[in-house]
Amino acid sequence: MPEELMIRHCAPTMACMKTGSLFSCPFESREVMNREMREMNRRLRERGLRVMPLRFRNGTALVYAYRPGQLERDLNQEDAARLLARQGYGCPCEAKCVRRLTERLCAGGEFPHEIGLFLGYPPEDVEGFMNRREDVKLCGAWKVYGDAEAAQRLFDRYKKCTSVYLEKWKEGFSIERLTVKRASN
Repeated sequence: MPEELMIRHCAPTMACMKTGSLFSCPFESREVMNREMREMNRRLRERGLRVMPLRFRNGTALVYAYRPGQLERDLNQEDAARLLARQGYGCPCEAKCVRRLTERLCAGGEFPHEIGLFLGYPPEDVEGFMNRREDVKLCGAWKVYGDAEAAQRLFDRYKKCTSVYLEKWKEGFSIERLTVKRASN
């Protein structure tokens, strides 16, 4: 798995600014991809970051990088737990919810829009998107139905973070050094 691809799509998660990130990654074989994921997890485990393929399709893996402790907190928010329950998720236990999300992704059909909760998007915005509301206030990393000003500040921070991380990586910083250690994960 190319490090640059991960940094380009996951820098805010690596910096503990965001719960999770999602990106598509081409792969030679599932065996090679799984081996690369195990190696990346070995390197980043003590930093509190987990990386896993959620789905394999047509030579591309849908990769999820996330902070388990942060995800657990996000999914236990009242609004998030309510949305997940409506989508057939049992308890808001991080590991069980990730398994359920993987099942929904692999089952085909409509893309599971609750995935926004796994990426740290505000439940209000995820619910607005799921209900196909027309009153979108802002489009950026996600469609915003709630606090557009706060979302814009986050979008700007994410963009700056990604730019700085790519620059530092090109200067020779390792992916481990760029990944902020989170003691509570």
